[in-house]
Amino acid sequence: MQDWKPKLVAIMLADLKGRVALVTGAGSAQGIGFATARLLLDQGANVAITSTTDRIHARAAELGGDRIFASVCDLRSFENAAKLIGQILGRFGKIDILVNNAGMVQSGSKELLAGFDTLTEEQWDSEIELNLKTCFNVTRAVVPHLIKAKYGRIVNVSSVTGPVASNPGMSAYSAAKAGMTGLTRSLALEGARTGITANAVAPGWIKTASSSERETEAGRNSPPGRPGTPEEVAAAIVFLCSEEASYISGQTIVVDGGNSTQEYKGSGDWY
Repeated sequence: MQDWKPKLVAIMLADLKGRVALVTGAGSAQGIGFATARLLLDQGANVAITSTTDRIHARAAELGGDRIFASVCDLRSFENAAKLIGQILGRFGKIDILVNNAGMVQSGSKELLAGFDTLTEEQWDSEIELNLKTCFNVTRAVVPHLIKAKYGRIVNVSSVTGPVASNPGMSAYSAAKAGMTGLTRSLALEGARTGITANAVAPGWIKTASSSERETEAGRNSPPGRPGTPEEVAAAIVFLCSEEASYISGQTIVVDGGNSTQEYKGSGDWY
């Protein structure tokens, strides 16, 4: 089966003209963060993007125009996150939308696979810090501004790994992503009376630049017979950022081609 590619056509999923969005973890040209930033921009939003390396400036150059702001920022530090929010407010005057996509692995590092019986405290702390604390830091810095404005859209990019399923050797990552969905629900309740929605998107096997052959093969064993694309995840994220999604909050939208619903996951057809 040939690799499936989405048709990149300009469809107005949501009119976000005048809105200001922050997308974290947007440094990879083939990643979910960058695909989301591009789609938000297409829908009319002003977009701030960040990653831990200078490649974020190359992504900004690809998007082009004066509606893009890019910053190199290590979001494991609350001080850094607060400074970033200040920079965005200085540039655009407000923040309406937050997409917490940073996590998984940092540029130049490898995915952690360690049995729980060998997992070190340092490895545990690192995974929680990278995948959950970054989400806390940015959200905590943004939420007071959303409350003041009485409007906001928060979308946390979680994973099926943790909230829905898991894999051997991924206990710390699973715990962090499950924690992200729990945080999402609490944010949804606290923000409901102030016009703020909070939702999570849980991608399954998505083909990105960091995907291993093992992960790509797992995607080929999903019901559609292929991994998902960053653009397909981005479409779900951007819908949750829209005015039309105003009565959807506290939810986790699984984007995995139905993989988490199937019992048989071997190669070949069941019937």
